[in-house]
Amino acid sequence: MSYSQKGASQQLPEASSWAKFSGTGEYEYMELVNSIDGISIDVPSITYYWITARLNTTSKRHASIWYIEMKEIHGRRNWPRLKSQIIQRYRNGTWISKKTMSFGNYKYSVYKDPYQWCLRQSKLVEAIDPQINIQREP
Repeated sequence: MSYSQKGASQQLPEASSWAKFSGTGEYEYMELVNSIDGISIDVPSITYYWITARLNTTSKRHASIWYIEMKEIHGRRNWPRLKSQIIQRYRNGTWISKKTMSFGNYKYSVYKDPYQWCLRQSKLVEAIDPQINIQREP
């Protein structure tokens, strides 16, 4: 391992702070993909080797079994290829239909917090069409 690779691996956040991925959460796969993309932007010298190595520790239950099977079948993959496999696996037609229906069914009420309602709706829009980039104020 070269000095630059070792330095880059030390810049990675601790594995415990990475998004956990079990494959059962509603938006888990999106959180995982977005957090890893963010890490690869924040630490440009990091190699895909370190990213995929950390997936072993962040994947739980169903996702862990799927990830192990993927490694056995295809070997170690680079992050862009693995990212597309995760999206293909967990963003299926049933999931998209469920999100589309949820978007239409979740009506605003004066008893609800408007910020939380808007945040939920924006997450649903991004889930339905990932090409849409919604700017959020903190």
